[in-house]
Order: sequence, then C-alpha cells, then structure tokens
Amino acid sequence: MLKNNLQHIKKLLFLIIGIILLNIVSSYIYKRFDLTQDNRYTLSEAAIKTIETADAPILVDVFLEGNFPPEFKRLQMETKQLLEEFSASNSNIRYEFINPLENEEDADAIRDQFAQFGLIPAQVEVKQNGKVSTEQIYPWALAYYNSKTVKIPLLKNQLGITSEERVTNSIQNLEYAFADGFNKLLNPKKRKVAVIKGNGEMEDKFVADFFKSLQDYYYIAPFTLDSISVTPKRTLEQLKTFDLIVVADPKEAFNDSEKYALDQYVMKGGASLWLLNSIDIKQDSLSGKTYAFPRNINMTDFFFKYGLRINANVIKDVYSAPIMLASGNERDAQYSRYPWLYSPLSASNNNHPIVTNIEAVKFDYTSSIDTLPNSISKTILLSSSPITKSVGMPLEIDINQEVTENLKIVNEGPSPTDFNSGELPLAILLEGEFSSVFSNRLKPFKLKNDLSFSVETKMVVISDESIIRNQFQGNRPLELGFDKWTNSFYGNKDFLLNTVNYLLDDSGLINIRTKEISIPFLDLQKTTKKRTQWQIVNILLPLLLLAIFGLIFNYIRKRKYSKFC
Repeated sequence: MLKNNLQHIKKLLFLIIGIILLNIVSSYIYKRFDLTQDNRYTLSEAAIKTIETADAPILVDVFLEGNFPPEFKRLQMETKQLLEEFSASNSNIRYEFINPLENEEDADAIRDQFAQFGLIPAQVEVKQNGKVSTEQIYPWALAYYNSKTVKIPLLKNQLGITSEERVTNSIQNLEYAFADGFNKLLNPKKRKVAVIKGNGEMEDKFVADFFKSLQDYYYIAPFTLDSISVTPKRTLEQLKTFDLIVVADPKEAFNDSEKYALDQYVMKGGASLWLLNSIDIKQDSLSGKTYAFPRNINMTDFFFKYGLRINANVIKDVYSAPIMLASGNERDAQYSRYPWLYSPLSASNNNHPIVTNIEAVKFDYTSSIDTLPNSISKTILLSSSPITKSVGMPLEIDINQEVTENLKIVNEGPSPTDFNSGELPLAILLEGEFSSVFSNRLKPFKLKNDLSFSVETKMVVISDESIIRNQFQGNRPLELGFDKWTNSFYGNKDFLLNTVNYLLDDSGLINIRTKEISIPFLDLQKTTKKRTQWQIVNILLPLLLLAIFGLIFNYIRKRKYSKFC
C-alpha cells in the first residue's frame, strides 16, 4: 500500500516538474499559427518592419465597443485579432476598446471633441427581431506615441456600396490602416513631390483629393517651369531636389529649355508621373455637338527617345462606364444610364503590385500608347479590353447618335470588323537607364555636368488626365474615383497611390494595401426565416448529445462492474 502511494506521489511530482519546465520553455519559444486560407492573421513583412523601431509604448484606443449589427461585430473582432498580431510582434503596442458614448451625460461633449479632431461618426442600421433602429458609432482608432497622435480610420468610406460591402472592404484594409498609422507615428515624411505648373496644367481644385491623400506621406509643393527662361541652371538645381514630379494635363507646348530641364531631371534619377491627354475636346454651343482634335504639346520626340509614343486617336471600348442623360421636360426630367464607349474601364490581369487587387480604373476620352524597342524595361499597367475600336481625329461626336449606336452594340453585339483593335495600352511603366533626349543635339542652355545617360530610375506615362480628376458636391471635392452621376466607385485613387508609392520605392505600403481577404457574411433573410429552427437545434442538440453520452457511460460502467457482483 505504502509502495503504491509512493509511486503515485512520484508520478505527481514528475507531472508538476514537467508542467513547470514546459511553461519555462514556452516563455522563450513563442509561435502563432494562422490556419486561414487567405493568411488574414499573418502580418506582412512590410507591416512588421513598420513597427520594428518602436522603442516606447504605442497606445491605441479603438472606439469599436457597443451594440453593433453583425457585420460591424465582425469588424470589431477582426480589429482585435489584428491588434493581437501587432502586439505579438512588438510588445510596445498596447490597445484598448472603448465605447465613447457609454456615459450618456457626457455624450454631446464627446461628440463635439471628436468632431474637432476630425472623427466623423457613421450611421448604421441595427436589425433585431424584425425591428430596425439607427445607431451612431465611431469606427476610428487613436494611436499615441511619445507626443504624437494619429487618427486611424477603421471604416473605408466608399459611396455607392452596401453596408456589408463597406465592412468587407474595411476589413481588407485594416492591416494597411494600422500599418499606415504606425508608419506616420514612427517615420516622419522624407520624400518630396513636385506638381509641375506653367504649361496649362490641371487646376488645383480638380486634383485636390488625390494630393490631400498624398500629403500624409510626402511633402507636396507646386513647381513652375516658367523661370527656366530666366535662370535655367538655378531652376534645374531646384527641380533636382524633388524625388518625384507629377505632370497632370499640360495644355500648352513645352519649349526646348523646359524639355531639357525635365530630361536632365530624369538623367539625375528623378522619378516622374505623366498624365497626358493628346485629345482636345471642343463643344459647339450652337449645334451642341462635340469635336475631338489632336493636341500637340511638343513632347513627341521626348517620349519617343524613352521608348513610347502617345497616338493621336480616340479609344472606343465596349467594356466602358455608363453616363447619365436626362429625358423629358425640365420639371419632369428623368435620368437614365446609357452606355458610353468613350469611357473605357480598365481592369488589369497584370500581377504587378501597382494594379493587384484594385477596382477597374475609369478613363474618359483616352488614346492608345505604342511601345518602341530600346533598352528600357516597359510594363503595360492598364489597357483597353479586347473589344476595342481606335478612331482617328478630328472626330465629330454627336451624343444622341452615339447613344443610339452604343445601345445597338450592347444589345446586338459589336461588329467584329469594327471593334478589332484588341487590347491597347493606356498606362505604361518604364524602368531602367534612360538615354538623354538631347544626346548629340544642340542644348538650349549650357550645363557643366550634362548627363547623356541616367542612373536607374522609373517613369509612368498615362494617356489620360481624367483619372486624377475629382468631381464636386457643391464646392466640396468628392473622393477621387467616385462618380456622383452613376453612384459608382472606381479604382482610380488606389491605382495612382500605388503608382506613386512604387515610383518612390514604398512598395511595402502597396503590398499591404493590396492584400486580399475573403470575408463570409450570413444571409439576413435566411437567418431571420430559420431563426427558430437554429435556436431549437442549439438548445436541444447539446442536451441530446449529453443524454447519449450518459447512456453509453452507464452501459459501459454496468458492463465493467457486473462481473464483480
């Protein structure tokens, strides 16, 4: 008896020692396993790298606590799990979920405080037991590091989509939202972007939304090329201090001095984004007809040397965005959608990080781009669909006639002899060592260190300026990519942000932004219809299983001990 007791004590001691050793080892060896198909709970290398330098606590207050509809509870859960991953990667990241409106007495003061800080509430419908109520929530987080504070939007606000689609897009954007916020706290802005002026470029109000988004990451400043004619060397030296230049819709021709300065900027390794339109749209006020004429900005030889040519044509694409047209009298006018083949939609199958997982990009009156053989690497980022027609200029566009023809094409199918141009390039990335446009040519002004070849650099050329143009609601610029007339949202903004990030070697931000996550949602109609059925199953099934287990246990027990009776 004593011997058996000692053996039991030894086993118990070995078990306790084993558990202690296991805990000691596990405190040094830490591993998390992500078993999801899309690796949604695995942080990307770029996100981990963002928080590596945090040597002091980053405190995160998340305002997602309260009575939410199911899709927002999913957003809350995904946010918690993502912050757990960030905290596991760097223990300095600490977070807390707060209901800011929990104390009703201070609710109005908190709303005013949040409004001053730019935290806009979201109105959500809560459906419960067949009843619908409206709740106000703040889908935001505030991150604090040392003396800095950054607001992090958790809800990706896109007009024209359902609540579930909005939450799905937001969950897909969560890792980027937090990594972006931590990046702003830990890494101050360094790169400088010049918005080129002086040749009739697009007005600031039409590019307001894009550059407002861009200024969170880079220093943005206008740069006028007019001073080239007076102080060319000084202007060029100032231009070289920028990491990227953006040229959006120049309407006036560039002179040789301006071209030479831009060329030497490229030779020095400067990146550039060109949004050029070779089409001049003119409207006859008397007839109401629209005419398309070729536009000449004297840059054909410039891009020809770099290996491409923007053609003097207009693209008609069956895969295109609609337009809204009014019918009837002014008071009784009704707006309807009609196909408009002059607004191609480009959804690239290219796996390049710039165009991965973005919505279709909307163009308006665009031209095709030809690539020419040289040593520069060229990647077609966006192109028209295979069912495309190239039309020469000058071109008369009668909107009534065009709509009638477009409806016929959509209903009966396009003519294979007309729409046979195939996929035509609309946006091209150039990478490599560029040769100077002014090699073996007379220079417009003298430079001591004239360069004939560039260092490794990048350039993106897009044959349409409209993809950067935002619309307006009154005097307020709308988000780039949103078409208020059709209530549709396109991928223009993501495409251009990805392009700038890539040109400035911020590929980590692109990889996080384009991470794809699949979020399954419950069907509300089915759940309401089968609510009672599943409640019965959830209550009775555990009791039934417990009863079966009891019967089996009693049967085995009786069978085991019946031989001793």
